[in-house]
Amino acid sequence: MASRLEEDLCCPICQDIFKDAVMLSCSHSFCRDCVQSWWRGKEDRECAVCKRRHSRGTLRPNFTLRNLCESFLLDQDQRPSEDLCSLHSEKLKLFCLDHQEPVCVVCRDSEKHATHGFRPIDEAAPQHRKKLLETLEPFKRKLEDFQRVKVNFDQIADHIQLLARHTESQIKEEFQKLHQFLEEEEEARLDTEEQLRAGDVSFLKNYKTTALRLQQRPLLEDHQLPSGALIHVAKHLGNLSFNVWKKMRDMAPYTPVILDSGSAHPDLTLSKDLTSMSRGPSQDVPDNPERINYNCSVLGSEGFASGTHSWEVEVGGSTDWSVGVFAESEHRKTQIQSGLWRIWFTGGSYKALCPTDADIILPVQTPFQRIRVNLDRNQGEILFSDPDTDTQIHTFILTYPHTLAGRMFPFFRNRDQHPLKISAAKVPVNVEKLMHEYDDDDDDDEDDVDVLNLMRNKKYTEIWGKIKR
Repeated sequence: MASRLEEDLCCPICQDIFKDAVMLSCSHSFCRDCVQSWWRGKEDRECAVCKRRHSRGTLRPNFTLRNLCESFLLDQDQRPSEDLCSLHSEKLKLFCLDHQEPVCVVCRDSEKHATHGFRPIDEAAPQHRKKLLETLEPFKRKLEDFQRVKVNFDQIADHIQLLARHTESQIKEEFQKLHQFLEEEEEARLDTEEQLRAGDVSFLKNYKTTALRLQQRPLLEDHQLPSGALIHVAKHLGNLSFNVWKKMRDMAPYTPVILDSGSAHPDLTLSKDLTSMSRGPSQDVPDNPERINYNCSVLGSEGFASGTHSWEVEVGGSTDWSVGVFAESEHRKTQIQSGLWRIWFTGGSYKALCPTDADIILPVQTPFQRIRVNLDRNQGEILFSDPDTDTQIHTFILTYPHTLAGRMFPFFRNRDQHPLKISAAKVPVNVEKLMHEYDDDDDDDEDDVDVLNLMRNKKYTEIWGKIKR
């Protein structure tokens, strides 16, 4: 059995002591001839162990490893031969099939091996070596799988750290904008009060002159304090938080769908606010289970299992795009057609595609600038329309088992450098409703929906609450 030192001095490819050892950029070492043979016929010069690409143009000699191998081989040559029988000092020429050990001719004739079968060493060794290699092969494949998984996990860990730093930076940037807005708003309010105070002082300074002028005029009638002479405190302080919040809505738009960067194809570039996507240079991202390998596609971050949901996508500048809905239960690593309902634009024509029916060519006279998607999970319906003309484009009716499936995610695909962008949604505010107790009047359903949309808008509520604290 080989010693641990001998195992460490063996090339991972030929499994023999290193000959002319060289080191790759990933720090793994091989025989020079072995690694060159491994690369022959391959496009990428990758490591046979960790699969990382060798970044240098030449192979750097590993002199330390070379010296260790030479010392080890020299030490082996100087050791006494171990091919002699320990009992009879005869050369080991036979292999006992029953005891599975080398023996000499004296051992063969002894009582211990009287009924055993034997094979010459030179015949038994290749057979057993082959058998052992066959037994070892599954373990080698398993080890390679583990090594690949480790490399992938290392990449994911690095990517998570990068995402954490990026997310932290974005949060600080957004809150900095809000803090700046509030500081400017506070300064404007204080300036107004200062001007009001300055107005009073100016009035008192001119009081004497004004009083003398009035004394020179005949008193025609009794004078009273005119209406509105006092500072209108309520105008400046009434509903101050609410009025500032209304202004904040304009600087913090609400987007109904946010893109999931963890699902984005490596060839897609997402905007900082995760509301638009465009085709760009391929990025080095981990192949996590959520990521879509279907060309230039990405999903929304939130899936819907029930209810009615709507979002609009600006598509006007792209020449090759798809917009639709994707079932959570479908795989994401190959062609994802079985769980996908979408409108597809390519080659100047529009198509409606779904898992169950043949492709439908859509007769479109004027190119679409925006696409509205309405997903009704309760009725099992997906409706596409043109919000600019308020006309229906196409409707899909979900069939079993998709009507009972899990969540369905907004789906986007863009093979153009011009971005697809998810439009911001207006969040209507009914002031009268917010000032009074909310009442559930059937005749005022539209206003009720406005208030409910506002109350559900957690983004503004949470941000405003944090800033007030």
